[in-house]
Amino acid sequence: MVYDPRTTKFPFPEDTASHYLVVKKNDGTVFDRDYPYVDRSFRFRARLWGFRVLLNLLAFPVATVRMGLKIQGRENLKKHAEIIRNGVISCSNHVHMWDFIAIMKAVRPSKPYVLVWDKNVRGENGYLIRSVRGIPVPVDDVHASIVMMKAVRDLLADHGWVHIYGEGSMWEYYCPIRPFKNGFAHFAIKCDKPVLPLAFSYRKPGWIRKHIFKQIATLTLHVGEPIFRDPSLPREEQEKDLIIRTHQAVCRLSGIDPEENLYPPVYQNSKRIDYYPLHPTDSGESVSPDPS
Repeated sequence: MVYDPRTTKFPFPEDTASHYLVVKKNDGTVFDRDYPYVDRSFRFRARLWGFRVLLNLLAFPVATVRMGLKIQGRENLKKHAEIIRNGVISCSNHVHMWDFIAIMKAVRPSKPYVLVWDKNVRGENGYLIRSVRGIPVPVDDVHASIVMMKAVRDLLADHGWVHIYGEGSMWEYYCPIRPFKNGFAHFAIKCDKPVLPLAFSYRKPGWIRKHIFKQIATLTLHVGEPIFRDPSLPREEQEKDLIIRTHQAVCRLSGIDPEENLYPPVYQNSKRIDYYPLHPTDSGESVSPDPS
């Protein structure tokens, strides 16, 4: 059984890949073919170094306390260190505004980049997001998308680490693992890199966290083992296979058995939220598949 902290407090949309948070600020930044998606200038690299110091001294401890963060499976990073050093794409569910800070803490000393919503980079947290290696994903500009994708491929070719949220958007404290988009699998197959599954699960908060800090749940980040494309499959089938196996791995890491699904999981179909029929009990402490 898994702890399901879902609440009607959050106005989750029907489209499982869409955003429900409102970004109030727009600084007017244009993400076109000339934008430095991966900025290699000395000035920007100095900025990254400075923020890395702040992360270690301030952000990691504060985020750990704020989220009640626990990390499990870090031994897999050491076990597969040689593979990871050659370039990797990590993939996880997206359930908290600060969950990438948790990921950065879990995988340090590695320094992953992360693909992010373009509106967030234009918004009030844009400077911070860029400073933790956020790469905005441009929309409605084919030429910009081509440049951004090449920048990501170059990162991976240079043995870099890129994190991609499989679900495509952040839904705070949402329990089921939503359908995955194909971005991470596209890069993994195109660049012949493994996918490292990561998963956030929830723990019931203690009395102080629940009643004093009004915290819905505390978080555990689980680190899995690399998943590789299946070269025995035709090229056109490898992407879907990798999406399915990664989705299943994230489910298992978070405590959800994908085999308990009452009908086949839905991938690349962002219009359904009932594909994994988890429903909270009255106490909100555990859930089970709904046979209806």
